[in-house]
Amino acid sequence: MPKKRSGGGLSPTQQAAKFLGVSVLAGAVMAGIALPAVGALGLAAKGSVESFDELPANMKTPPLSQRTTILDAKGDRIATVYSRDRTVVDLKDISPYMQKAIVAIEDARFYQHGAVDLKGVLRALNRNAQSGGVAEGASTLTQQYVKNVFVEEAGDDPTKVAQATQQTLGRKIRELKYAIQVEEELGKKKILENYLNITFFGQQAYGVEAAAQRYFSKSAKDLDLQESALLAGIVQSPSRYDPVNDEAEATKRRNVVLQRMAEVGNISQAEADEAMEQPLGLKVSRPQNGCITAVKGASFFCKYVERVFKNDPVFGKTKEERAKVWNQGGLTIRTTLDPQAQESVQDSLKDHVNQDDQVAAATTLVEPGTGRILGMGQSKPFGYGKNETEYNYSVDASMGGSNYGFPTGSTFKPFVAAAALEEGRPVTQEYSAPYDMDYPSPVQTCSGKPWVNGGPQKATVENEDESEVGPYRLREAMEKSVNTYFVQMISDIGLCPVVKMTDNLHVVQGNGEKLPEVPAISLGSKGISPLTMATAYAAFASRGMYCTPIAIESITQKIGQEQKSLEVPKSTCSRAMSEKTADTVNTLLQGVVDSGTGQEAGLTDRDSAGKTGTTDERKNAWFVGYTPNLSGAVWVGSATQQVQMEGISIGGVWHDKVYGGQVPGPIWRDAMSGALVGKEAGSFNLVEIPEGDDEDEDRGDGNDEDNDNGNGDNGNGNGGLIGGGADGGTFPTPSFSIPEGWIRGGDNGGGNGNGGNWP
Repeated sequence: MPKKRSGGGLSPTQQAAKFLGVSVLAGAVMAGIALPAVGALGLAAKGSVESFDELPANMKTPPLSQRTTILDAKGDRIATVYSRDRTVVDLKDISPYMQKAIVAIEDARFYQHGAVDLKGVLRALNRNAQSGGVAEGASTLTQQYVKNVFVEEAGDDPTKVAQATQQTLGRKIRELKYAIQVEEELGKKKILENYLNITFFGQQAYGVEAAAQRYFSKSAKDLDLQESALLAGIVQSPSRYDPVNDEAEATKRRNVVLQRMAEVGNISQAEADEAMEQPLGLKVSRPQNGCITAVKGASFFCKYVERVFKNDPVFGKTKEERAKVWNQGGLTIRTTLDPQAQESVQDSLKDHVNQDDQVAAATTLVEPGTGRILGMGQSKPFGYGKNETEYNYSVDASMGGSNYGFPTGSTFKPFVAAAALEEGRPVTQEYSAPYDMDYPSPVQTCSGKPWVNGGPQKATVENEDESEVGPYRLREAMEKSVNTYFVQMISDIGLCPVVKMTDNLHVVQGNGEKLPEVPAISLGSKGISPLTMATAYAAFASRGMYCTPIAIESITQKIGQEQKSLEVPKSTCSRAMSEKTADTVNTLLQGVVDSGTGQEAGLTDRDSAGKTGTTDERKNAWFVGYTPNLSGAVWVGSATQQVQMEGISIGGVWHDKVYGGQVPGPIWRDAMSGALVGKEAGSFNLVEIPEGDDEDEDRGDGNDEDNDNGNGDNGNGNGGLIGGGADGGTFPTPSFSIPEGWIRGGDNGGGNGNGGNWP
């Protein structure tokens, strides 16, 4: 930094700066831009001096934005994302030809002058006076670097970019003062290095390394003479001299650079002439930016990682701070995604559901005990074309998912059972469980104000098949998915234990709101995301320990040439239920896949457990299950909730009626099987469940499932989206207003089982 002399006077550098502020800036330096007379700007020489003196002494140089690389758990690349595609390199890693070419064409006297080239200014003044316009500029390479710093600091804000590039004397004054500072602090070689790393070369390439990769698919250190001349020529006008879109214009510009290099003695005229005869030799690598380019169908997981970064306070106190770090880039993000699990997820989805089917499917795999997300995919890929979507059906709305998640049907019943067991109900608990019934009333709530089955017509519930008539004990009721049994159970224990259990398991609606205290939640009437369900079921697998889901293992950030590690969110584990309760639920749900509605999902080589779910009018079908070391949720349905899965082809297979065990079940089985190849086959800690008198009778064939035709939200829901009936039965007309934003993009939706339009 310039310092005052011991006697208090200005140093030679400061005296030069003062002189230039008075004389050059008032006129000569403006030779490079077209401006009206200084007087017309209302800016006299005295004002210029004062403006110059009042500028801060130090220019704040923001770190250069760079590309971010997202890796899987094995360290392989998933995707590259960036605000500006740039890789910062040292000067020694830039071809000497490139260094000479940029100096020759942009500032041939770079090594001879200071921050301002007075000879260049005079020459520009003379030529511009002769032409009557602006025929030649006078900005040095150092001044251009300073301007680029201002542009970089402006980021993607168009207003700030305009301010950083506006053609005003005030900007030139600021630019020059900082150029003087930079010259003294950095020296020529560092300025050249910084300039080559910051400047824009077109085609989304910032800095010479990205440009070399974009146009020639090679590193900057390997650029030859004619390649270097081409890149140096682009800088003046990246759009005009774009070699991809205008080869002829780019060739002319390259040859100008080659000739200039010969004139200043960088190369001989013979070398220049020979290089001019060469073709451009482009080997273009197209920009590969964003999660849409992710491998193994991991685009939605990639976007989820981005959302985590932009939403989690660990990366910055405010949304703006987090966005700034993300856009700054230079991040290497190692995620939890297991490539084997992810490939298995995608293969299973492709085998069972076609991209152009009426319905879609989403699968999420989570590791019990750690919360690590190992796989996430869906049948309709990330994109904006036909049969593509930008919505991640596996996650909540705040993370890029559907508005409300999707009704879960009978996959919710294990939460009710766990709550009852925690309350001390025996595993042999028996209820009358008739084929159909009114919702019991009143039912106790956490608030103390009981839910009452009132209104002009009482809410009713029925089982899937008329043959399903109790009494039933818990084991058989779970295997057959008997609706009336679980409605009686929730009436018996009250709603508060269920709310406590779902709170412990972090089960919320897809819009982030808590579940309502109404008996119909026992039948999965509310929308929940697959990630939430997979993570909740993982608590059963880990003997009652719930762990919040995580997607990021570690992050390092490169700022310039320095690397630093960033703090990342950690999974938080807490006890959601006793080990005994979890072991009992595991025993019950193992029975579902062994001999109940989930037989088609069962794994043959290891312990597995799970639950099927099908909602009203078969608009959603689920299977959520787990092994001791992996939990997974599969949802199948229409994102708009307007397709009834009856008489429908899915994946080329015809279904008269879709059941959770028939379509989601096999998807889950195949995804889990592939993900677990080579993994240890652990065992559940099963409990002894006493047999009842009729336990050995009809266990169901996997089709007597759980079309949840209950209407218990006191006029607001029946196990489907927002109410209505199905397969017979009488239900009250909903008496509520559709929330704003419920319907997105469709004409149908609302009551009578049609649901809402949920992308």
